Amino acid sequence: MTTSRTADILAYLRRNPRLAVGLVILTGILLFSGIGSLTVNAKLARPLSAPPFKPPSLQYPFGTDKFGRNMLAAMIVGTPLTLQVGLIAGVLGVSIATVLAFASAYYGGWFDTVIRWVVDVGLTIPSIMLLIMIAIVVRDITITQMALVVASTAWLWPTRTMRSQVLSLKERGYVELARLSGMSGLEIILKELMPNLIPIIVANLVSTIASAILATIGLEALGLGPSEIPTLGRIIYWVIIYSGVLQGYWWWWVPPIVIIVLIFLGLFLASTGLDEIANPRLRRVA
Repeated sequence: MTTSRTADILAYLRRNPRLAVGLVILTGILLFSGIGSLTVNAKLARPLSAPPFKPPSLQYPFGTDKFGRNMLAAMIVGTPLTLQVGLIAGVLGVSIATVLAFASAYYGGWFDTVIRWVVDVGLTIPSIMLLIMIAIVVRDITITQMALVVASTAWLWPTRTMRSQVLSLKERGYVELARLSGMSGLEIILKELMPNLIPIIVANLVSTIASAILATIGLEALGLGPSEIPTLGRIIYWVIIYSGVLQGYWWWWVPPIVIIVLIFLGLFLASTGLDEIANPRLRRVA
């Protein structure tokens, strides 16, 4: 049974190359961080652990920065921290969005009106402006606090998209049959509606994580993230502040840019691949 299931998954991944390539890229990034943490001392990511501004060599494969950080160690330490912020913010945002979308769309009434109004107003305000204001107020921010700041706006768009799906599904015949059979609203949501929307929820989760990582890197590049932790966005901030590009220290900014590009490429391909599962039209075309 397990072998057959595995063969079915592999066959589907061959038919959905975007999802397969996206998963391979994301798995490679996780392996880079995981294996690297076992082979490279994390203390080398601290300031003054190596001579500053050393170009790539056998001793320092990614070189060192102005503060004497081993850039390879900084990438190994910073990549999972950036992913952690995006994952926490994405999961929180989609969880809030799922609860609000199901409750407002299924029950309707004044609650639906309030949620729809809040979402519409929230989406008209640039989220980066709200995040900057919150990040300025919260001083000495930690990774967890950073994730909460990003999650404060991450639920808006998933709420709108999932609410529209719930509004469509709740008019289906099987939902009306479940209602006539005496099932409560919560039972219908959990047993009838939720299973049919799992692919859409997962697709929203992946895209929300990507948006959260982008927002995190943007805030950190502006100097609003954790000050002493070498996350990818904070490294870019240091490069900007100390003119690393203009001074020709390419090994200082190329590694974080490459990893960021790979993260977004992997998440984009995974998201578009999951869209095929969630969208029947795309499945028919495939």
